[in-house]
Amino acid sequence: MKFPRLFLALAGALLPSMVSARAELSLPAIFGDNMVLQQQMPVPVWGWAAPGQKVSVTFAGQTKSTHAAADGKWLVKLGKFKASSVPGSLVVAGEGTKTFTNILVGEVWLASGQSNMEKPINKQPGQKPTFNAEAELAAANYPNIRIFKIEKTLAAREQTTLPKNTGWLACSSNSLDGASFSAAAYFFGREIHTNLNVPVGLVESSWGGTRIEPWTPPAGFEMIPSLAKLAQPITGTNKLANTRPLAIYNAMIAPITGFALRGALWYQGESNCMGTNDDDYLTYADKLEALVGGWRKVWGEGAFPFYFVQIAPFKYYAGKIKRVKSPETLAEFWALQSQAARRLKHTGMAVTTDLADNLDDIHPRDKASVGHRLALLALNQTYGEKVVSSGPVFKSVKFTGGKAVVKFDHADGGLVSKGGGPLTWFTVAGADGKFVPANATITGGTVEVSAAEVAEPKAVRFAWAETAQPNLFNGAGLPAEPFQAGDRR
Repeated sequence: MKFPRLFLALAGALLPSMVSARAELSLPAIFGDNMVLQQQMPVPVWGWAAPGQKVSVTFAGQTKSTHAAADGKWLVKLGKFKASSVPGSLVVAGEGTKTFTNILVGEVWLASGQSNMEKPINKQPGQKPTFNAEAELAAANYPNIRIFKIEKTLAAREQTTLPKNTGWLACSSNSLDGASFSAAAYFFGREIHTNLNVPVGLVESSWGGTRIEPWTPPAGFEMIPSLAKLAQPITGTNKLANTRPLAIYNAMIAPITGFALRGALWYQGESNCMGTNDDDYLTYADKLEALVGGWRKVWGEGAFPFYFVQIAPFKYYAGKIKRVKSPETLAEFWALQSQAARRLKHTGMAVTTDLADNLDDIHPRDKASVGHRLALLALNQTYGEKVVSSGPVFKSVKFTGGKAVVKFDHADGGLVSKGGGPLTWFTVAGADGKFVPANATITGGTVEVSAAEVAEPKAVRFAWAETAQPNLFNGAGLPAEPFQAGDRR
């Protein structure tokens, strides 16, 4: 076969540059000036170079070397470093040199989910700003907190680098606002930074309105037999959309897998809760398990901490638009989130039943409290600090003497009624299964629940409604989780 002379001439001109581009020393976009490296853990550094090329990585007195494989990929693992706010340089040398400056060592967390994680401190289209936005932004100058935001993009196959990102930025009023960085993640990071007195790196990868399936890697779906079919690769016949399983993971998570981090934060569920024609929302606990297990597997760090946020009270059923199947859908979804927190190791859920300032707004404005409660989970469970990180959680119930006597775990400081009024949002049912509002009284370490209409209670519920904003807390100021217990026929 003969090729036209013009084609041959162009090929001859392009070939050297193509080879050069392949051979050029490069790293994923997650590596850059101003980044934070994870303390007290091996730190993988990887990239591409000419096949066989020797590559050396130097940081803080350590140098590790390797050779690029036949496909050009290379990887070294630096040893553990102590936290340090003294800026250093990471130098990668091969046929050429890459130098990253102003590098700190501390705690690195990934923050992901949908619009409530994406919500910045300042206002954005269709949303109000968080509370005290102006003052919070004015005070947000923390040079030892570094932020990195991954912009929205999709991919049919797993990507190796990020086409859209802010790069690493030192946290300031301007950078936090300019990047429209996650308010919940910032408030979390600020508390970790000020409590531990170490640098903090925050990587945000979020997308409003998305379900959990697009964020999950194939390895996660494959762990759950009922979900294994969702691990099928995206082909030319599949529609590439932010609702498609794998599509966001491929583009916005896969390129950073392996970057050393302490753990992940997750604020999502509204989109999976919604739907008026089926019971798909009932699979959420399994899907959350697939996400957590999948991310842990692809990162290769073991069971790293994973803390998530309970979606807040909202008029899904009672609002102007009916978004869910029944008035109980949200309460059932809360139970699934709680279930996932119980069965997955090194996880925890921040309860938000008291944080909805407007039941017609799916974006509660108090993201400072969300970040605080996530930080309490991390400080207690990950960092071993002696702080209370959970509100009261249902332990057991005994039906006796016309009452439901409920015991709780995590009643630190005792059970209390916030504001001092009667306890709210308790209901009981008898053998007929019909729940009615009930009186509830704190008696020692229990809550006694009864109703005149129900002589012999057989079941009890707490905060089992989408608009529930109950007042049962512990002495540490954290709200109780919703629950239902007993015979619910």
